[in-house]
Amino acid sequence: MIIQIKSLDQLDEAAEKLIAKFKYPVVLFEGELGAGKTTLIKSLVKKMGAEDEVSSPTFSIINEYDSPAGKIYHFDFYRIKSEEEALDFGTDEYLDSGFPCFIEWPDRISGLLPQDFHRIKIISEEGVRNIFFN
Repeated sequence: MIIQIKSLDQLDEAAEKLIAKFKYPVVLFEGELGAGKTTLIKSLVKKMGAEDEVSSPTFSIINEYDSPAGKIYHFDFYRIKSEEEALDFGTDEYLDSGFPCFIEWPDRISGLLPQDFHRIKIISEEGVRNIFFN
Protein backbone atom coordinates (compact mmCIF):
# COMPACT_ATOMS: atom_id res chain seq x y z
CA MET A 1 0.00 0.00 0.00
CA ILE A 2 1.21 3.51 -0.82
CA ILE A 3 -0.24 6.62 0.79
CA GLN A 4 0.64 10.04 -0.52
CA ILE A 5 0.65 12.99 1.88
CA LYS A 6 0.65 16.47 0.38
CA SER A 7 -0.38 18.27 3.57
CA LEU A 8 -0.18 17.58 7.31
CA ASP A 9 -3.98 17.80 7.29
CA GLN A 10 -3.96 14.36 5.62
CA LEU A 11 -1.83 12.72 8.31
CA ASP A 12 -4.61 11.54 10.63
CA GLU A 13 -6.46 9.91 7.74
CA ALA A 14 -3.24 8.17 6.68
CA ALA A 15 -2.73 6.96 10.26
CA GLU A 16 -6.23 5.48 10.33
CA LYS A 17 -5.58 3.62 7.06
CA LEU A 18 -2.31 2.21 8.41
CA ILE A 19 -3.79 1.13 11.74
CA ALA A 20 -6.54 -0.75 9.87
CA LYS A 21 -3.82 -2.79 8.11
CA PHE A 22 -1.74 -3.67 11.19
CA LYS A 23 -1.52 -7.43 11.78
CA TYR A 24 1.70 -7.43 13.82
CA PRO A 25 2.65 -5.34 16.86
CA VAL A 26 6.13 -4.46 15.61
CA VAL A 27 6.27 -1.67 13.01
CA LEU A 28 9.56 -0.48 11.53
CA PHE A 29 9.87 3.10 10.31
CA GLU A 30 12.48 3.93 7.69
CA GLY A 31 13.35 7.22 6.05
CA GLU A 32 15.97 9.91 5.97
CA LEU A 33 16.39 12.38 8.83
CA GLY A 34 13.45 14.76 8.65
CA ALA A 35 11.31 12.47 6.49
CA GLY A 36 8.47 12.54 9.02
CA LYS A 37 8.85 9.27 10.94
CA THR A 38 8.20 10.79 14.36
CA THR A 39 5.40 12.98 13.02
CA LEU A 40 3.63 9.93 11.61
CA ILE A 41 4.14 8.02 14.87
CA LYS A 42 2.60 10.95 16.78
CA SER A 43 -0.51 10.66 14.63
CA LEU A 44 -0.64 6.85 14.98
CA VAL A 45 -0.35 7.02 18.78
CA LYS A 46 -3.07 9.67 18.93
CA LYS A 47 -5.39 7.65 16.67
CA MET A 48 -4.78 4.60 18.91
CA GLY A 49 -6.31 6.59 21.77
CA ALA A 50 -3.27 7.69 23.75
CA GLU A 51 -3.51 11.13 25.29
CA ASP A 52 0.17 11.35 26.19
CA GLU A 53 2.43 13.95 24.60
CA VAL A 54 4.38 12.13 21.91
CA SER A 55 7.98 13.13 21.33
CA SER A 56 11.05 11.65 19.73
CA PRO A 57 12.93 9.25 22.04
CA THR A 58 16.25 10.19 20.43
CA PHE A 59 18.04 10.53 23.78
CA SER A 60 15.88 8.28 25.97
CA ILE A 61 15.85 5.53 23.27
CA ILE A 62 12.31 4.50 24.25
CA ASN A 63 9.10 6.33 25.13
CA GLU A 64 6.08 4.58 26.56
CA TYR A 65 2.52 5.76 26.00
CA ASP A 66 -0.74 4.58 27.58
CA SER A 67 -3.71 3.81 25.34
CA PRO A 68 -7.10 2.23 26.07
CA ALA A 69 -5.73 -1.06 24.62
CA GLY A 70 -2.54 -0.96 26.72
CA LYS A 71 1.01 0.27 26.26
CA ILE A 72 2.52 1.63 23.07
CA TYR A 73 6.32 1.65 22.79
CA HIS A 74 8.23 4.08 20.58
CA PHE A 75 11.92 3.42 19.97
CA ASP A 76 14.59 5.54 18.30
CA PHE A 77 17.78 3.53 17.82
CA TYR A 78 19.67 6.25 15.93
CA ARG A 79 22.18 6.74 18.76
CA ILE A 80 22.84 3.15 19.82
CA LYS A 81 26.15 1.63 18.89
CA SER A 82 25.34 -2.10 19.04
CA GLU A 83 22.58 -4.64 19.42
CA GLU A 84 24.06 -5.52 22.82
CA GLU A 85 23.39 -1.96 23.96
CA ALA A 86 19.74 -2.40 22.90
CA LEU A 87 19.55 -5.70 24.79
CA ASP A 88 20.90 -4.02 27.93
CA PHE A 89 17.71 -2.04 28.36
CA GLY A 90 15.40 -4.95 27.53
CA THR A 91 14.51 -4.38 23.89
CA ASP A 92 13.78 -8.07 23.42
CA GLU A 93 11.22 -8.01 26.24
CA TYR A 94 9.43 -5.02 24.72
CA LEU A 95 9.38 -6.69 21.29
CA ASP A 96 7.94 -9.87 22.83
CA SER A 97 5.32 -8.00 24.90
CA GLY A 98 2.59 -8.12 22.25
CA PHE A 99 2.08 -4.36 22.60
CA PRO A 100 2.65 -2.04 19.64
CA CYS A 101 6.35 -1.25 19.13
CA PHE A 102 7.10 1.58 16.72
CA ILE A 103 10.79 1.50 15.82
CA GLU A 104 12.79 4.27 14.17
CA TRP A 105 16.22 3.28 12.74
CA PRO A 106 15.49 -0.48 12.91
CA ASP A 107 18.62 -1.31 10.89
CA ARG A 108 20.59 -0.76 14.12
CA ILE A 109 18.90 -3.80 15.71
CA SER A 110 18.18 -5.99 12.69
CA GLY A 111 19.34 -9.15 14.48
CA LEU A 112 16.84 -8.61 17.31
CA LEU A 113 13.73 -8.12 15.20
CA PRO A 114 10.96 -10.72 15.33
CA GLN A 115 10.08 -12.78 12.28
CA ASP A 116 6.82 -10.91 11.67
CA PHE A 117 6.65 -7.13 11.44
CA HIS A 118 5.40 -4.31 9.26
CA ARG A 119 7.67 -1.88 7.46
CA ILE A 120 6.78 1.74 6.78
CA LYS A 121 9.15 3.66 4.54
CA ILE A 122 8.71 7.39 4.08
CA ILE A 123 10.19 9.14 1.08
CA SER A 124 9.87 12.91 0.90
CA GLU A 125 10.12 14.56 -2.51
CA GLU A 126 9.19 18.09 -3.48
CA GLY A 127 6.90 18.65 -0.50
CA VAL A 128 5.10 15.31 -0.94
CA ARG A 129 5.61 12.38 1.41
CA ASN A 130 5.05 8.90 0.04
CA ILE A 131 4.38 6.30 2.71
CA PHE A 132 5.08 2.72 1.65
CA PHE A 133 3.52 0.07 3.89
CA ASN A 134 4.01 -3.67 3.95
